[in-house]
Formats: sequence, C-alpha cells, structure tokens
Amino acid sequence: MSVSLNLARSGERLAQLLVQEGIKDQRVLEAIARVPRHAFVQPALIHKAYENTALPIGKGQTISQPAIVARMTEIILAANSKVENVLEIGTGCGYQTAVLAQLVNKVFSVERIASLQFQARRLMRQLDLHNISLKHGDGWKGWSSKAPFDAIIVTAAAASMPQKLKEQLKVGGVMVIPIGIEEQRLKIVTRTEEGFEIKDIANVKFVPLIAGDIE
Repeated sequence: MSVSLNLARSGERLAQLLVQEGIKDQRVLEAIARVPRHAFVQPALIHKAYENTALPIGKGQTISQPAIVARMTEIILAANSKVENVLEIGTGCGYQTAVLAQLVNKVFSVERIASLQFQARRLMRQLDLHNISLKHGDGWKGWSSKAPFDAIIVTAAAASMPQKLKEQLKVGGVMVIPIGIEEQRLKIVTRTEEGFEIKDIANVKFVPLIAGDIE
C-alpha cells in the first residue's frame, strides 16, 4: 500500500474519530478527511498527526486538537447559512486555515509571528490552496480593510473580548473565540441589528492571544 493512500485513510479515520467526539456536520468531516494534517506538524511528530491531540509547532505555539478545529468550524457553519468569507486570528501552522478553505469562498488569516506566517504561506502554495490571504500582524486588530466578515474564528485565548474584532463582523455574523487566562471558556458572539449576543459554550485550553507582532 502506498504512503499517500495510507495517509488518505488516516484522514478518513480521523474524521470517523471526530464523529465519536460529537461532530455531526458532514461538510466539516469531509474537510477534515481531505486536509493532510501530517503536512502541518513537525517531522518528528508525524506519527501523531492523525491523533486527536494538540501538538507543538515551535515558537511556543501549537496545532490545535482536531476536535476543536472541527467544533469551531461546525459552529460558524451552523450559525450562518451562507458563510462566504471568514477571518481567522492566529494562522499558526495553517491547519485550521486549510480546513476553512475547503468550506468557504475566502479565508483571511492573521498571524503575529512572521516565521510561522511565512511557513504557512509556503505550505498553502504546496497544497494548491488559492482562496486564502495571509497577513503578518496583530490579531487583536483583525483585518479592518477586508471587513466585514461573515464569521471570525480566533485560535488563541483573549484575556478579554476584543472590541475591534466584534466590530468587523457583519450583522448576522458570528465569532467563535476562547476568553480567559487560567480558566478559558469558548464563546460565540453574534452581531445583531441591536448589538451583540454572547453565548457560553465550553471549557477550552488555548495559547494566549498576545497583542503586537514579532519578526
């Protein structure tokens, strides 16, 4: 059996595992199965690529647990029947970015660490993903020139709710974001005609959303 076939089946097995974790959206499961997670992890950790676990990617950052990637993606698709453009805060290695790219017309992603952003850009080219725009910058500020967005996914925990990100949502748009320092809660922010509604979802554990950017 070829290595590529083995890896493809690994993606399918991961998707099946996520069904057991409560992921129901078939579109999300198919995207998880298609994206080669092994391409986003460090070579020494490839044997763990299709486990449902977070892994280090360098610079104190991690590739998120597949279940949380799937859950956050499922939330934004369920909350809005027509998600065309998504802002991701925290590109990291680009795994969440690549999953989103399977499902929406355009993904805009901001990463504060230049070396990670460079690696992610190179990987997106290798994977032939062309509906992604990457930016090196401060995630707290979002990407105002591309706003408003149908959805925003924040892949790092903010100490408090980032006002600028809320303002970059379309009316009817949703943001999925972990909030907290020691104790973190995943929250859904929905922009309405009257303002914002916030729903508390679950305990989570993410690296912190740090202001500023570094080379």
